[in-house]
Amino acid sequence: MEATITLRLPRDAASVPVIRQLLDAALRALGVEPQVREDILLMLSEACSNVIQHAIPSDDYMVTTELFSDRCVIKVVDTGNGFDFSGTRAPSPTSEHGRGLLIMRALADDIRFTSRPERGSVVCLEKGLRFVQDAPGLSLLLDEEHPRHDGAGPSHPGRARRAHEHVRAG
Repeated sequence: MEATITLRLPRDAASVPVIRQLLDAALRALGVEPQVREDILLMLSEACSNVIQHAIPSDDYMVTTELFSDRCVIKVVDTGNGFDFSGTRAPSPTSEHGRGLLIMRALADDIRFTSRPERGSVVCLEKGLRFVQDAPGLSLLLDEEHPRHDGAGPSHPGRARRAHEHVRAG
């Protein structure tokens, strides 16, 4: 099984809790460990908040989340002016803003940024999934015939590659 959630959302702060709650419900239902869920939801919140604050003149943005095998892949796409991710600097220690990219980089297993000048930006975040004992996700998402990438259980490497290619930023 693969699970995909795709939403086109208004560029409004009220949209962030909506996608967070939908994704959290899916992760809980599959039995993803609480700490992993919290990391994923914080990464998602930071990516969406960056769109809301910086994706001018975009009116909306799209979030696609794919759960497959032992991975969660989140792709946040806006249609603003684009953003030069290579020129980002660390915020000052007293700054109240500017930590979103640092948080995403710290929590994600893989992160890719694509800037499309005059057509927007794409942030693609990946996080490995870990499940509580006897979680439904163990049998629904994982193929028992193949070892997981981390050696802790089943996975399907071909499916992981296909999904990774499908959501590649850009």
